[in-house]
Amino acid sequence: MQTATAWSNRRVNQYIANDILNATPEQVIMKIFDFAILNCQKQNMIKTNEALQVLINALNFDHPEAKEISIGFFRIYRYLQDQMRNKNYDLVYKTLTELKETWETALAQR
Repeated sequence: MQTATAWSNRRVNQYIANDILNATPEQVIMKIFDFAILNCQKQNMIKTNEALQVLINALNFDHPEAKEISIGFFRIYRYLQDQMRNKNYDLVYKTLTELKETWETALAQR
């Protein structure tokens, strides 16, 4: 027999899964930033660094026009991972927040 909590969690998980599956690539990036920022606030190094790794994995090094930008973001994301390991949470939070705001501005101008 399922408990009410288990049923509720399943419905929430289905909602989150549907939300992500129906999101545009840009919306997914914003969700990853939200996840990283939230876990940085919680000082959760593992989850923050996992989110940063997802951002790294999303970079495009193959396209000539995107390669230089991707290299720059790669360096920033790796730096933030190192700073999380060094427990510089305020720096990581500030940088992630600024990066997310920059992405939002860029996407709004498209």
